[in-house]
Parts: sequence; C-alpha cells; structure tokens
Amino acid sequence: MPIKVKQTTWNLKPLFKSDNDPAMARERKIVERESYKFINKWKDRADYLENPSVLKEALDEYEVWLRNYGTDGKEGNYFHLRTAQDQNSPKLKAKFNQVQEFGNKILNDIQFFLLRVARIDPELQKKFLDFPDLKTYKHFLEKIFSESKYLLSEPEEKIMNLKSAPAYINWVNMTEGFLAKEEREVLSGDGKKAKKNFSEILSLTSDKKRRVRDAAAAAVNDIFWKNADVAEAEMNSVMADKKINDELRGFPRPDLARHLGDDIDSSVVDALVEAAAQRFDVSQRYYRLKSKLFGVKKLKYHERNVEYGRIDKKYSYQEAVEFVFDVFEKTDKEFADIFKGFVLNGQIDVFPRKGKSGGGFCSQYLMTQPTYILMNFTGRTRDVFTIAHESGHGINNELMKKKQNALNFGITLFTAEMSSKLMESFAFEEMLRETSGETRLAIMMMILDDDIGHIFSSAARNIFEREMHEEFRRKGYLSKEEIGGLFKKHGQRYMGGAVEQSLGAENWWMHITHLRAFFYNYQYAAGILVAKFFAKSARENPEFIVKIKEFLFAGIFDSPQNLLKNMGIDIAGKEFWNKGINEVEDLLDETEKLAKKLGKI
Repeated sequence: MPIKVKQTTWNLKPLFKSDNDPAMARERKIVERESYKFINKWKDRADYLENPSVLKEALDEYEVWLRNYGTDGKEGNYFHLRTAQDQNSPKLKAKFNQVQEFGNKILNDIQFFLLRVARIDPELQKKFLDFPDLKTYKHFLEKIFSESKYLLSEPEEKIMNLKSAPAYINWVNMTEGFLAKEEREVLSGDGKKAKKNFSEILSLTSDKKRRVRDAAAAAVNDIFWKNADVAEAEMNSVMADKKINDELRGFPRPDLARHLGDDIDSSVVDALVEAAAQRFDVSQRYYRLKSKLFGVKKLKYHERNVEYGRIDKKYSYQEAVEFVFDVFEKTDKEFADIFKGFVLNGQIDVFPRKGKSGGGFCSQYLMTQPTYILMNFTGRTRDVFTIAHESGHGINNELMKKKQNALNFGITLFTAEMSSKLMESFAFEEMLRETSGETRLAIMMMILDDDIGHIFSSAARNIFEREMHEEFRRKGYLSKEEIGGLFKKHGQRYMGGAVEQSLGAENWWMHITHLRAFFYNYQYAAGILVAKFFAKSARENPEFIVKIKEFLFAGIFDSPQNLLKNMGIDIAGKEFWNKGINEVEDLLDETEKLAKKLGKI
C-alpha cells in the first residue's frame, strides 16, 4: 500500500501553534502547579518510606506527573525541536534557555522524592519489592535501591548538580566552541577552493576525490594542532571532575557509573569488549581488503571511512519512504503502520536547510507527546538506511507507549541502538536482494564500514578510554602527547597495518564527543550484535518477530540482561557476542569473493 508524502517538515501543532503561542504561558503555569502539588504534598512526609501502600500512592502520582508534565512539559520539547531546525536563531536559543532554567528549578525541588526512596531502610526494601500492588514498579525500585549506596545527601546532590556546569559542561562547550569557530580554505567537492567551517571540513576528509580529502585532512590536522593545548586542559579537567565525583560516591572503577545508569552488569560490558578485542583480526582483514580495493598499500588515517564504489541510484524521498514501508510491511504490519503514521502526520523533518542540525536523530520527550525524527535527506542510498534506522527508534518508542507506564518508559544506553540497527538490517537485506555486481559490492562494503566502525572501533575506544582514566588517576595529569599516544596505540590494534597512523592522527580524539560522555561507545557494539542475532533469528523463523516485539514493548520494565534472558539469550559471556562477530566475518568472506569475481582485487 503506497504512502503519499505530503509534508516534509515537522508538524509541531500537537505541541504549540508557533514560537509565540500564548498557550505556552498557560502550559508553564500548569506544569508549575502540578509539579508543586506533588512536591508540597510529599516533601515533609516520611510515611511512604515505611508503608508500601503509601509508596504505591506516591509512585502513582509521580508517574502521572512524569507522564503528562515532567519538568518542562510541552514547551521544553517544542524548543528542543525548534532549535534543531534553526541552530543559528538567538531568539530560539534564548527561549530554550529560559525553559531549561524553569525546568532545572523544578528538577532540583522534586529530586528529594527519589533520593529518599533510594534510602528506604535496607531491611524494609524486600518488603516493598514483594508487595503485590507495587509489582508494576518492582524493577524501578530495584534499580533505585541498587544505586542508593552511591548517592550523597540531598544538599550534596544539589551541589553536584550546580557544579556540573563550571566543572564539566563549560569545559566541554569551550573545546567544541573553539573547534566550531575554526575555518579554513579547502578544496570543495567540486574541486574549487572555498572557506569551510570545521564540521564541513571534517566531512570532506571522507570525500571520494583524493585531492579533496587530503586537503581537508591537512586542514583538520592544523585545527587540531592549534587547539591541542586547550583540549589537553579540558580533558584533564573533566577527568579530574569525574575522579572527584567517583571518589565522593565510592565507585570502584571509572566506568561503573555508566553501567549502573545503563542497568547492566560491568561483567557483560567487559565480555562484549573482550570478545571484540580478541577478534581484531576481522577488522584488520577488512582494512586490508579496503586498501586493495582502493589500489594502495596502506590507507591514510583519514581514508579509513571513505565509501568504496559507486551506487548510482538516487532516491526521491517518496521512493525512499515506499522502500522502507515495504521492508517494514514484510517484517511486521504494526511496524509498517507506525512508520506510515510518522510520514503522514508530519513527524519527520526531511531535507537539509541552512541552520538545521546535521545528521539524524529520533526525539521523544514525554510519553504523551509525539515522536519526532530529524534527518538530512539528499537521495543517497545511505539516507534510505537512515530513515529505517531512525524509524526503528521511533517504532520502539510507540510500542513502549502501548504497554508501559511512565516510570518504565524508556531505553537504557545498552539497548539504545538495538531497534534502530534491527530495522536497518532488514533494509540492508532487502536492498542486497535487489542488487548485483559492483553495486552489490559497494553496498556490502557500506554495511561492513558500519559494522567495523561500530563494533571494533567502539571496543578499541572503550579500552582506550579506560586506560586513559586509569593513567590519569595514577599520574594526576596527562599531556596531549600521552593522550594521543594511547589513542594511536588502540587505533592501531583494531585497524592493523593497512591503515597509517600518520603524524596528526594522535589528535583526532579531540572532536569525539562521546569521550566526554564517559564510556558511551560500547552501546554501538551491543546494539549491532544483538540486532544481528534478532535479524538472523527472524530470517530463520519469522515467528521470532513476536519475541522481538515483546522486547521492544518492555522498555525498562526489567534489566536488558533479564529481558534478553527471557528470550533465551545469554549475554553474560563472550559466546553470544562471538556469534554476531561471526556474521560480520561471513559477510567479509562473501565480500572478498565478490571482489575477486569482479576482478577488483
């Protein structure tokens, strides 16, 4: 059933009619009223910390608040989306900042509730967890109780929130801001010289034209050298802030805060990273293949992500939507219906515009608000996969809304990429069925680019980040040369000898924002490897889709480990992760055979 595309920008009217909608002032008063109704009712009470029935009453009211209002209601979502549409508007930034200030005050005033729940007497905790009427909140409470030993007092937690800007956020924003302001005259894609900003130059380092990407890489290296001292000071400062936070909270290892927040055992992440690191021969072999296909002995560092081959087909947005809809419909009708709603209801902002945020994302604020997807569609094959990817996040959101309450609505970082990578896998499979020859080879290399970059690169970065924090805590300060040396060492481990670790490569850590989010990178490896298992299981047995949907419905009703265990999947050891890596290796085998058959190597 075809979908007729009519709207290609967001319909934000379910939130507000315009940037100056008078309803915003009324909405803010409602959010404030409902927030302080809860705060004033419970702030001076302690009975909910002793009586499970009273806690049920309090959690029910907290769930209604979180479902419908949160700290900034529809206004926070609206201006988050509008600033993504126009990043250069001072008026939008000012309004968004005002909304955030309003929300932060409510957040500080309401945080007492969960902090106190976390401190329920350990002897009473089992009584609360076993209380039948609290069953729907059981894992929510389990997670809070498990985090409780790392919490500080209420006044101290407020100080931690207040100091985050000068001790962390401002430092990170400083480096990002300095890099964003940098401009250089470089060769554009059309071969003419033009002044470009840092983001544009960085994208040109992967241009198909060698002269263009080499000139862009030289400019990037120059920008990094200029800002290396600033980045060194910034990284040491944020690592120092994290060390202080970890010591105050009693975290025994630098990445435990991340794993605790992601509701996953550190042993699972360790098994995942170790499994990938022990198979770096796969990624090294991939780069050897890529260097042969490019006709060079070694790829330059900045060439490792250059797309191979040509995919001549250009898609209109209408064609791309129809392709993705057909993929979803063959997989599951509910997936297709949800996607159709995104397209027809104006929930996708499609085309690039001046000032619009780059890349793509899927945004979900409160569960009572619509899902919105941003992309920058230019008709490339990769853009088709981006539609499938971001719609996968959106489908996950909509399925959770059908089964979960607001306290169980959400995804952990561990599960964040599973639904998106699954839908992307289905799209890849369909497109491969429709192609042959050199186009097929180019698409297979595109898939491998993503797999290698997200599985093995993520593992290498995780190991690099752990060693960097450990070295910092041992020495007290790391020079830019020491940070760069560690970065190159672990890059070399997964890339092997087919990629040059040339002069300047040691500074490319400077623009990786995930290093400032601390131990964030592993999620991509987890997402791809679980998605590969899901996709393979669905190919072999279409009824497995029912189990996949149960997982997507579940949200954070239980831990990722338990949800997957209920599907018969044990992620505690390396065996499971190796199954996914074997699939990557199988695709690499097939790609090498096709390249030989076509006379490319």
